Amino acid sequence: MIGVLQLEFMKDKVYSDVCYTLGDGRMNRYFNSFLILLAGVLWGAMGLFVRPLNSMGLTSWEIVFIRAILTMIFMAAFLLIKDRNLFKIRFKEIWCFLGTGILSIVFFNMCYFKEITIAPLSVAAILLYTAPAFVMVISLFCFKEKLTKQKIIALILSFVGLIFVTGVFSSGDKLSFKTLMIGLGAGLGYALYSIFSRYALERGYESSTISFYTFLFASISTVFFASPVHVASVVTSSLATVCLVIVFALVSTIIPYLTYTIGLKGVENGRASIIASIEPVVATLIGIVWFHEKMTIWVLIGIILVLTGIVISNKEERSSESSVNEL
Repeated sequence: MIGVLQLEFMKDKVYSDVCYTLGDGRMNRYFNSFLILLAGVLWGAMGLFVRPLNSMGLTSWEIVFIRAILTMIFMAAFLLIKDRNLFKIRFKEIWCFLGTGILSIVFFNMCYFKEITIAPLSVAAILLYTAPAFVMVISLFCFKEKLTKQKIIALILSFVGLIFVTGVFSSGDKLSFKTLMIGLGAGLGYALYSIFSRYALERGYESSTISFYTFLFASISTVFFASPVHVASVVTSSLATVCLVIVFALVSTIIPYLTYTIGLKGVENGRASIIASIEPVVATLIGIVWFHEKMTIWVLIGIILVLTGIVISNKEERSSESSVNEL
């Protein structure tokens, strides 16, 4: 009898392992990590669009407004075609979308744009990427995510790598308390998207619904910092500009926010934030290749460290999942 039970247990274990690997387990984890990595890559490519738009006379806030309003319009059209029921949200849970739209998108941009006016870009960038640390600490209390050794190592490697990539070591810039607080505010705002999106996902909302309401509230808020009339006159000045703006919205906002939010379904917040730190690496590489910016040995070391941190972060996820399967 015991032998039969052991045989049945082994069969069930083998079956569950196969299902895990081929179904909703390891392969899906890889795919979710890839979606988050893709989001980071696309966010890193933003400079390809922002610089031309800025040269046309659009301010930073107006560019943010364009991203928000176009994303909201595209997502509204998508929901109308796919399923109008996806527009439905419960009023008591509207705080999730106010969080992603205003506390994250608007607050992050407000702090970041202020930071780049009072501090070098390298300093602003490195303070922005304190976001993974914020995500890990907040997720520890809000979602009971474990703060593991591998996760901490991955975070340290990625952060040190970003310091090298942005050149903070070589610049010798000193930070005032105001600069530090505003920069940390940008990092906190950046981190809050992962937190509030997780809350919305746990309440059963689709990533497309989250994206729509995020940018609905963001566009309503940013209209006070932009000039819609000026934006419209610049955007409609030529067919090429219209096409540039549409591609900009798709590549830098719609696709990455959708893929990032979908990826959060299968990846912890802390790891997702570390994986997305590929963004400044991609931005740096585009600057080197496309805009002929200088490549140094420190930048190369930084890129290697960031990629190593991402790999370690994913290894931790797989190893922890494997140990669960063995129980």
